[in-house]
Amino acid sequence: MTRYRIGGFEVARVVELEEPVFPAAEFFPDFDPEVVRRHAALLGSGLIEPGTGKLVLCFQSFVVKTGRHTILIDACAGNDKERPARPRFHRLKTPFLHELARAGVTPDGVDYVMCTHLHWDHVGWNTRLADGRWVPTFPKARYVMARREVAYWEEVHRAGEESPHRAAFADSIKPILEAGQAELVEDGFALEDGVWLEPAPGHTPGNVVIHARSGGERGVFMGDVVHHPLQLLKPEWSTRACSDPALSRTTRQRLIAEHAENRSLVLPAHFPSPTAGRIVPDGSAYWFEQ
Repeated sequence: MTRYRIGGFEVARVVELEEPVFPAAEFFPDFDPEVVRRHAALLGSGLIEPGTGKLVLCFQSFVVKTGRHTILIDACAGNDKERPARPRFHRLKTPFLHELARAGVTPDGVDYVMCTHLHWDHVGWNTRLADGRWVPTFPKARYVMARREVAYWEEVHRAGEESPHRAAFADSIKPILEAGQAELVEDGFALEDGVWLEPAPGHTPGNVVIHARSGGERGVFMGDVVHHPLQLLKPEWSTRACSDPALSRTTRQRLIAEHAENRSLVLPAHFPSPTAGRIVPDGSAYWFEQ
């Protein structure tokens, strides 16, 4: 179990899956194989699978214990979810809750679930299957979601076009709304002193990053603003999963530069182990020190 500290805050990773997933050439529309060749020693086999060119990605949550609250940031893909368009994630059976217990947390012990955005691979464990119904996995938690993000996916759900994101709204967001456990918040919402949201649109319309500050130290949970370390070498590369690639690019470039300057501990949602680190300048671009 990998753990970090941000001042007086304790942070633990809860890993659902970590493996090669998408070929880089498919995931990044602007992909240039020369970038990988030029930086082969830096990237290594732990970030891109040799032979296939698949990006090694981690699907994980973060548990933050502030001393006042226990917070789960993002909720992975979830078990038993119908995701036929994503065969690797269709009806998963992972020991996620066992891994959560290894972090010293039970579902009843989570005070808040904070969502950076509402894509299917970030909300799955919001709910679990019980007697044929989707019920909140964390029965005592408030689920913090950006109001504009919820409004966008509600409209997608109403429109009826089938996709993993629409399915995720039905089985992982709607039950939370119906249970009265959702806390829909505006830009800049602060949960407590030292934990707050910052709008980071582009990957999705209501995408946010989550800041943590304690004892003079800073951390930022980046969600999918940066999916893979390749985007530190090429911050202009957006992914096929971005709803607005141009805005995603602008947001990513701004946040990379900002957190390289202030030396925050950066915790992206999908970086492989050990995940957390600091962004440092590397020539005309950046790299990641872990």
